[in-house]
Amino acid sequence: MRRKLRSPLPQRDGLDAARLRTPDAGSWATMRDHLVDRLPIPADEVDRMLREERVADRHGRFVDATTPFAPGDLLWLRREPPVEVPVPFEPEVLHRDEHLLVVDKPHFLATTPRGGHVAETALVRLRRRLELPELSPAHRLDRLTAGLVLFTVHEAARRPYQLLFQDRAVRKEYEAIAPHDPDLALPRVVRSRIEKERGVLQAREVPGPVNAETRVELVEHRDGLGRYRLRPATGRTHQLRVHLAALGVPILGDELYPAVRERAADDFTDPLRLLAKELAFDDPITGEPRRFTSRRALSLDR
Repeated sequence: MRRKLRSPLPQRDGLDAARLRTPDAGSWATMRDHLVDRLPIPADEVDRMLREERVADRHGRFVDATTPFAPGDLLWLRREPPVEVPVPFEPEVLHRDEHLLVVDKPHFLATTPRGGHVAETALVRLRRRLELPELSPAHRLDRLTAGLVLFTVHEAARRPYQLLFQDRAVRKEYEAIAPHDPDLALPRVVRSRIEKERGVLQAREVPGPVNAETRVELVEHRDGLGRYRLRPATGRTHQLRVHLAALGVPILGDELYPAVRERAADDFTDPLRLLAKELAFDDPITGEPRRFTSRRALSLDR
C-alpha cells in the first residue's frame, strides 16, 4: 500500500502545507529563484515566506534564500491563504464514530481546498470545529452539489474507505430537479464517454469506449419540472450534469450546462438542484452494512 507523504511543516488552522516537486532539470541557482519563477506571487512574498521559515524540503530542513536548487526534490510550502468570500452555510454532521464521519454538505461549499477555495471548505471547517487534524475525504463531491460526503477520522482508516469508491462498491443515489419532458422515455440507462480537459470548465461527451453510466428515473413532475432519481455506476467529473443536459433536461441552477454563465463569488442564490441523497456500502473495517441518507430536500418550485 502506498503511504501518504507527510509534510514536515505542521498543520495550521486546519490547513496542510502545499507540496511542490521541483523539475528534473533547470538553470536556477537557488530554490528561491525557482520559486520566484514558479509561484504566481511577487518576489517579495517569496522572500517573506523564506524568512518566516514557511518553506521546507522533504527532510524538514528550512529553505532560505541561499539554498541551492535541487532537481527532482520535494518542497513543502505554507502560503498565505487567499481572501475568500465566506460561504454562509455549514456542513451538518450526520454520523461520527472512531473511523468515519458522514456530513451533509450544503451547496456552494467546496469539499476540499482547491484554487480560490481554501479555508471556505468543508474539510478545513470540520477539522477546526471538531478538532480532527487527520480528517480526510474518502471521495469527492462538487462544490455546487449538496449532500452526503464521507470523511475518515484518522489516517489508518483513509485507504479502506477510499478503496470502496475506487472499486465502485458504494451504492450512490442522487436527486435532481430539471425540466420535465413528457416525450423523454424513462427510466433509462445513459451510457457515454465523458472527458474533461484541464483548464476547460465543461466536460464533454466524445466518441469512444463508454466510461460513464447513469440510470435516470422520473420520480414525480409538476408545472413543467421533474424530480429525477439518478443512480451513477461510475464517477466521471460532472457526469450527472452532462447526462441530463444531453437528454435535453439540464439541471436547474447549472451554470455550466448546457451553457456557461457567470456567477459572482458572493451570489448564493439559485443553487444547482443536485443532491447526493444516499450512500450505502458494507463497512470495510467492521463489516456491517451502512446506509446514510441526506436530510436536505430539493423543492419542485422554481
